[in-house]
Amino acid sequence: MKRSEALIEIDNIHKSFGNFEVLKGISLSVNEGEAVCIIGPSGSGKSTVLRCINGLLPIDEGYIRVGKHRVHELRSEKEMRPLRHQVSMVFQQYNLFPHKTALENIMMAPIQVLGHERAEVEDRARKLLEKVRLGNKADSYPGMLSGGQQQRVAIARALAMQPEIILFDEVTAALDPETVKEVLLTIRELVDDGLTCILVTHEMKFAREVADRVCFTDRGLIVENAPPAELFDTPQDPRTREFLGQVL
Repeated sequence: MKRSEALIEIDNIHKSFGNFEVLKGISLSVNEGEAVCIIGPSGSGKSTVLRCINGLLPIDEGYIRVGKHRVHELRSEKEMRPLRHQVSMVFQQYNLFPHKTALENIMMAPIQVLGHERAEVEDRARKLLEKVRLGNKADSYPGMLSGGQQQRVAIARALAMQPEIILFDEVTAALDPETVKEVLLTIRELVDDGLTCILVTHEMKFAREVADRVCFTDRGLIVENAPPAELFDTPQDPRTREFLGQVL
């Protein structure tokens, strides 16, 4: 049963690693086509939230629904497969297979996980490389690409699964400043295309420009959740003000 019309619905989720409680009752809903940025200090649970949404981490208690999938009830990899089709994730580390070309990296999951026809997947993969401005790098191996180029291949690989939602986990954190811009431009275009995106980021200027809403997390809770102009210019909570005072 849906509790709301939101595409993603998270209600009071808790997650501990050993004795350390990382998430202490996070609730969040995200509508179709919305871009939500999650900001906050290291260790505040931002990345853990993303991993719980797509079932990479089981929650200890609470409720997570993505579309029609009640994620907290999925147990096996087989049960997760439809969710994996609907939700793609791009990580800080690109996780590309070094012995496969950019094109082959993008094609693997749609063929192996979704069982799509190779010719159709190759056509899609080449179009996605054009979309991320790497059309001339189809035959390049990851070792021949810059960090920013590898991250854009990783984004194309996520898009190859034809997801409704993409989760971005600090995707520019490992990049040098010159290549950050091209990756952020790629993400901005996806947001403009209306893809539902949740982004954990420390790029505050980017969050202000692309997000429909920004959530500030601290110590396992969402402290404040507001449109970017509101959250950055007139934060309500003292913890938000303190954090922004340090990073802006």
